[in-house]
Amino acid sequence: MLVKSGAPLGWLVVSENLLAGPLENRHRELGASFAEFGGWLMPVSYAGTVAEHTATRTTVGLFDVSHLGKALVKGPGAAEYVNSAFTNDLRRIGPGKAQYTLCCTDSGGVIDDLIAYYVSDDEIFLVPNAANTAAVVAALQERAPDGLTVTDEHRSRAVLAVQGPKSAEVLDGLGLPTDMDYMGYADAEFGGVEVRVCRTGYTGEHGYELLPLWDKAAVVFDALVDGVKAAGGELAGLGARDTLRTEMGYPLHGHELSLDISPLQARTGWAVGWKKDAFWGRDALLAEKEAGPRRTLRGLKAIGRGVLRPDLTVLDGDTPVGVTTSGTFSPTLKVGIALALLDTAADIADGARVAVDVRGRQVECVVTKPPFVDTRTR
Repeated sequence: MLVKSGAPLGWLVVSENLLAGPLENRHRELGASFAEFGGWLMPVSYAGTVAEHTATRTTVGLFDVSHLGKALVKGPGAAEYVNSAFTNDLRRIGPGKAQYTLCCTDSGGVIDDLIAYYVSDDEIFLVPNAANTAAVVAALQERAPDGLTVTDEHRSRAVLAVQGPKSAEVLDGLGLPTDMDYMGYADAEFGGVEVRVCRTGYTGEHGYELLPLWDKAAVVFDALVDGVKAAGGELAGLGARDTLRTEMGYPLHGHELSLDISPLQARTGWAVGWKKDAFWGRDALLAEKEAGPRRTLRGLKAIGRGVLRPDLTVLDGDTPVGVTTSGTFSPTLKVGIALALLDTAADIADGARVAVDVRGRQVECVVTKPPFVDTRTR
């Protein structure tokens, strides 16, 4: 299958059996380039990754991330069951709130990181990563008590992310709610379409994620496109989403989190309810916490020229001390940045100099605590 891309020849060969979101035709009409991600055909860019990244940091960007999974846990005690399964403490929130949490194996590996929407004590709506939705649903179904249903709702809702300093302005212009606290959400209606609006995102900027009904998502999307353009913003694709989240040090499953990378190693222990009586992987994670993780996620910022990529060896002198998990060129800082798992035993402090082996050439870097960009001061 050939699709328009940002590659030099303008076309990219991708797998035939790809899933598509409800707005694929809209993206083609808007000139998007596409690529495969998690089994889905995704818009990668429209005006160029740097322009889309910059617009999100300075005005507003609109992302279609409808590939993200959706699942529903429903029935008496749904919240209690989800709380006994996932790492974070769902008792800290209630209806109208959402929470970042982790679904772990009994050995402490991460099946997925996801958002849990607390609808009621008897209904929890989940947004996992696209490629991991089936695994999360299967794990929940396997252990669910009688009376609870766990269903894959992947095509129940689209997901549209409006991110950036002018995000509230765009939603206000459509009469959609914007005054909720961070991780708060509200159910609303636009143009006769039910839409859930949550004050969250994956860019580090003030923003919202909108979940309209899947088969009516175009009504909301078209209005958002007009609003974003009127605010001087840009439609944005997967390329900018990745550079934005990397600048913030946000993990991506399969890179910073995996079945082999625990929450403690990825520095997402803040999303673990350590005082809870039960969650999947609790014993293994408590043991790892007591012993200390053998490696931890750190930030690397290139000194001078050099673009960093995933799966590169990090060196302290001639000694390998870790591996990069994500890497990119930071449009904000104009330097290469990376996230890397570094061996705890190497005892490398923030500010120390290391090198990354980029195809046989050593790129000098400084060890930095993420985020690389502080959006809180804006």
